[in-house]
Amino acid sequence: MAHRTIKSGYESLVHRLNKFPQGAPPSELLFKILKVLFSEREAELVSLLPIKPFTVTQAAHAWKTDVTTAQQHLDTLAGRALLVDLPEEDGKHVYVLPPPMAGFFEFSMMRIRDDIDQKALAELFYQYLNVEEEFIKALFTGSETPLGRAFVQEPMVPEEYALHVLDYERATEVIKTATHIGVSICYCRHKMQHLGRDCSAPKDICMTFNGSAHSLIRHGFARAIEAPECLDLLDLAYEENLVQFGENIREHVNFICNCCGCCCEAMTAARRFGMEHPVQTTNFMPELQPAACTGCGKCVAACPVEAMALVSANDPHQPAKKIAKVDTNRCLGCGVCVRVCPNDAIRLEPRAQRVISPVNSSHRAIVMAIERGKLQNLIFDNQVSKSHRALAALLGVILRLPPIKQAMASQQMKSRYLEALLTRLKY
Repeated sequence: MAHRTIKSGYESLVHRLNKFPQGAPPSELLFKILKVLFSEREAELVSLLPIKPFTVTQAAHAWKTDVTTAQQHLDTLAGRALLVDLPEEDGKHVYVLPPPMAGFFEFSMMRIRDDIDQKALAELFYQYLNVEEEFIKALFTGSETPLGRAFVQEPMVPEEYALHVLDYERATEVIKTATHIGVSICYCRHKMQHLGRDCSAPKDICMTFNGSAHSLIRHGFARAIEAPECLDLLDLAYEENLVQFGENIREHVNFICNCCGCCCEAMTAARRFGMEHPVQTTNFMPELQPAACTGCGKCVAACPVEAMALVSANDPHQPAKKIAKVDTNRCLGCGVCVRVCPNDAIRLEPRAQRVISPVNSSHRAIVMAIERGKLQNLIFDNQVSKSHRALAALLGVILRLPPIKQAMASQQMKSRYLEALLTRLKY
């Protein structure tokens, strides 16, 4: 009986996680991960929480308990970065359950801890994300709208194109305008360290911003820093040929990871599964100057997604000569190849069609929900109400009808309509 109770609690949590656009396909490995992070009771409680941000009063109602008891549970969960508590203007907090990624999976490895077995957890993460395929494929290929986006290395942008880089496309602007900045251990390289497979890239370089940084700093999962130190870390990341992978939104970006090609989940997924653009590209593309290329291969070695390759130069006078070639379907437009080229043979040029990110995390969640057939979960978010559950089930059936789903996922619905709506309503 006890076994069934525990399993039921964790199954309920998995069901709750998969109501959000970024879910986690059920697997024995996932259950093992959740059992490391959550107790049986915690899993059961969290499974009842709303998808959208909620107050302590709403949590108490969902849990059928008093506000004081609910506050104690919320503080405990936020203290372990399983919930994020966001500050409100009145000094109180609203809470949100982050998705597994980018979310509480990463948070669990963003500091050295002795309350959980991080080595065992790292091994479980590796198996679930790097050996099993379902989670990583669902994360990066489940919708047209990527979870994250690449930032261009700003010093590599030619001077005449500097004005083409909008403020939200600049990592420096994200840093300068953030209300809070935190730095933590890189989840990916920390995980691989426990497996004896990490690289030499810096680990204390994972950046969080704004509300997420406030919560992580408050609970000791990030170290508070000021913008100048964060800009220095960005320069270090540039020098180490790391790719800036951040939240795919324009306003209030919550994280920028500095990713290596060997440890980062998105970069390894692109190479392993042949995924085209698992993260949204920048608005630039490297262009080769064949006459200047010596075929040294440094750009090939530096590219984190294997978008650069050496091919024949087709030179009849030098049959063995090779030059670099970019695979535009794979390229992120990060500019790492430009930095490492010793002969200035690569230059960033604007893409023919500008890539536009969602306005904010609410906009992205709605768009992804439409694309993944989960919009009903966001609209009818009361986990306790029978009427909400019934209406969500009904809308879920409607959204699975191809003509309706295609209409709702049209470009007008995802861009103009939603952007207009978000200027009037607070999601």
